Amino acid sequence: MLHKQNSEFCAMRAVPNQTRWSDIIRKHLAQGSSKEVLTVYNQIRRKGLYILGVVHLVFKACASSSKLNYGKSLHAEVMKTAAFFDVKIGTSLLDMYAKCGHITDAGRVFDEMPVRSVVTLNAMIGGYLRNGDTKSALDLFGKMSTRTAVTWIEMIDGFARRGDTLKARSFFDVVPSDLRNVVTWTAMIDGYTRNEEMEAARELFEDMPERNFYVWSSMISGYCKRGNVKEARAIFDRVPVRNLVNWNAMISGYAQNGFCEEALEAYWKMQAEAFEPDGVTIACVLSACAQLGQLEAGKEIHNLIVEKEIELNRFVLNGLVDMYAKCGDLSNAKLIFEGMSHRTTTCWNSMISGLAIHGQSEEALEFFRRMEDSNEKADEITFLSLLSACVHGGYVDEGLEVFSKMEKHGVTAGVKHYGCLVDLLGRAGRLKEAFDLIKNMPVKPNDAVWGALLGACRVYLEMDMVEQVMQEVVKVHGKMDSGDDLHYVLLSNIYAASDRWEKAEKMRMSMTDKGFQKTPGRSAVMLGYTEQ
Repeated sequence: MLHKQNSEFCAMRAVPNQTRWSDIIRKHLAQGSSKEVLTVYNQIRRKGLYILGVVHLVFKACASSSKLNYGKSLHAEVMKTAAFFDVKIGTSLLDMYAKCGHITDAGRVFDEMPVRSVVTLNAMIGGYLRNGDTKSALDLFGKMSTRTAVTWIEMIDGFARRGDTLKARSFFDVVPSDLRNVVTWTAMIDGYTRNEEMEAARELFEDMPERNFYVWSSMISGYCKRGNVKEARAIFDRVPVRNLVNWNAMISGYAQNGFCEEALEAYWKMQAEAFEPDGVTIACVLSACAQLGQLEAGKEIHNLIVEKEIELNRFVLNGLVDMYAKCGDLSNAKLIFEGMSHRTTTCWNSMISGLAIHGQSEEALEFFRRMEDSNEKADEITFLSLLSACVHGGYVDEGLEVFSKMEKHGVTAGVKHYGCLVDLLGRAGRLKEAFDLIKNMPVKPNDAVWGALLGACRVYLEMDMVEQVMQEVVKVHGKMDSGDDLHYVLLSNIYAASDRWEKAEKMRMSMTDKGFQKTPGRSAVMLGYTEQ
């Protein structure tokens, strides 16, 4: 029977243009276009062809895009032929299951494979570590008679990704000299940077006999993750020959740390040096434009996307929605949002937040209702944006309802959520409810929460409540001196507004004695793409 299946399979794979199909799929895979790989494979099957040489590539595409159901269907198709006994196909199949989180299925495929290569063993070790089964990974590693550089890299990277850099380092230190290459060094350094252990990463980095572009980027990203943008830039300036990945690491680090003007400057300089931006670059600079409110720069980048035919993946689309929404161009934000086939939580948040910021509170609530209907999971940012919308729109009942839904959505309310609710109740004159809420909060109220209530007391001239609030602030801080400067200003204004001039003057004198100064206001105008 097996011989008959083999004969049938050989007949099926003897098709013209096999190399052409394989080349097309490999090209899409190299570009990270997993969706295109599956589209091409569907075309092949519709033509009645079955090409052995591309099956393992399709499994790789399923793994990188988490298309488990597609992979399962292909697995069932493979089982009808003898192709399952091909080592390359079996290895890519178990790797697909492992990367999709189905380690039991991966193990079953592994156990059923009649022949396994060292690549198969490496894939299984990586799968075990990725899914948290360190014991099985160690057992399999111990049984291996032959190990390659990839074997050691899987162990180093696997334990580092789990936060166990000590175990990862113990493997790195015993890598045989003939297998210790630039990638093994990079895996260990990347493990340190991922866990923000920059001192250890830097020490190993400086000892590297040679460096690849990835390790430079890893160091840049690691310092940016720690907020040390200055040191990240120092590393960037040392890169002997920069590529797009290095530029992206620096631009991303700037944007993530709020150095948005620097991010845009780096972006323009990168282009001046003849580097073409990709989707990662675009997503980062759109974030910078959104934070700066630079609509014109954002539109220019949007035009570049169209002109260069840059792939509109979810990161680019989310970046466009966020940029337009934060910059107040809600029409374009909605246009892009409504055209998206799949909307992530981040994308919904961008729309809800943008609407809230620009005073469209009712529409923000409507978008949340649509989000709930779409079964997309709301998170902390979703609810913070919604509560902010309710505060600015004066929607007290709706705000209380939103807050009550947090538990249902599996989101724990933080101090910022409580602060919004206190602000909402305070603005509506429901000061006692706001005070009781603070007293019963499961998290410690910060100065912003007390400040929100004091601000409401100022509006409604509730002097008794002011005294109660200040008693609580003193309890928390031990003395009034430790509180926020804003509290002194608010108290002085409250006393003055209620004609308690003596107390107001006393508060002003106290502020002067302690050296408190009112922060001066500032205005900004955009000259070109620079804030002045």
